[in-house]
Amino acid sequence: MKRILFIDRDGTLIKESPPTYQIDSFEKLEFYPHVFEYMGKIAREFDYELVMVTNQDGLGTSSFPENTFLEVQHFVIKALENEGIRFSAVHIDKTYALENAPTRKPGIGMLLQYLNTDKYDIKNSFVIGDRVTDVQLAKNLGCKAFWLNNDPELGGKEISDSVHELQSAIALETTEWSRIYEYLKLGLRQVVHERNTNETRIKIDLNIDGSGKAEIKTGIGFFDHMLEQIPRHGKMDMIITVDGDLHIDEHHTIEDTGIALGETFAKALADKRGMERYGFALPMDEADAKVLIDFGGRNWLVWNAEFKREKIGEMPTEMFFHFFKSFSDAAKCNLNIECRGENEHHKIEAIFKAFAKAIRMAVKRDPMSNYLPSTKGIL
Repeated sequence: MKRILFIDRDGTLIKESPPTYQIDSFEKLEFYPHVFEYMGKIAREFDYELVMVTNQDGLGTSSFPENTFLEVQHFVIKALENEGIRFSAVHIDKTYALENAPTRKPGIGMLLQYLNTDKYDIKNSFVIGDRVTDVQLAKNLGCKAFWLNNDPELGGKEISDSVHELQSAIALETTEWSRIYEYLKLGLRQVVHERNTNETRIKIDLNIDGSGKAEIKTGIGFFDHMLEQIPRHGKMDMIITVDGDLHIDEHHTIEDTGIALGETFAKALADKRGMERYGFALPMDEADAKVLIDFGGRNWLVWNAEFKREKIGEMPTEMFFHFFKSFSDAAKCNLNIECRGENEHHKIEAIFKAFAKAIRMAVKRDPMSNYLPSTKGIL
């Protein structure tokens, strides 16, 4: 099944021209920075079909003659073809007077030929565009969007107005074509994992290459606060929902969350090619916390931290060790954790923040590298 990149034109391949936003002369034509470089790489290195999808409001009217538009359009297509960037189809909608027309983005009327067929893999296809309508188009098609938010003022307004409900359709928000290429080159490290026992029911949605979004609900307030440090400071997206036997005590909920989170990371990092593998961090407050990590395929925990209080919030301090031991075992990683300080809250928060930073360093990948960080040839 063929995957598709549905690519907008204005504001994505070429710059828009306010106030009319009509590219109807060569004086207005300017290609988006690095579009030839990275679109060329995408066309050469990946097996995506390229389809242009563009709204050209009022095209064919006296204020936007079709012949002047087509002169520029043909030049754009030829310039891209000269760099090996070939579109299998170009879909242009000009129904400005009918804003809700099924053929006008975000409507899918122009693209029905790609749906309900075993020829195309729409779920793993992408829309690339600069407007929220492109994100909505992706959602309507059942795929994801690369949102080139190159107008922060406009983008900010659109976010506040409508894009919040579309967040699930955004695979990447960026201002650079290089980031789209890197995303496609490296692949998506996103996992939804469930672990259910007689004691706990846990669901984790993890996107290692996210932006820091967190939604944590374990039933233990302080534990939620600590777990939130991982996506926030590790710049990943994480949703954790836990239904545990808290009527007994906190042990199963905390330990099983560590196991489930480790299993999730193990799945997301199944392919370690191009990955740094190692990470370390030493944040300083009045607390001195050091966390070293190695996603090398072997579990081991060195724990050098003591707490004077029995609980912080409603979380027993003895469970911090159990959480990180469970994570290490399930993720098959080495963890070396040390901490000194006076304030117990600061100490454990420093550990979780250092843990997040160490993970961030270790999972970083080089899109230009296919190197496996091991002399053994396997991780």
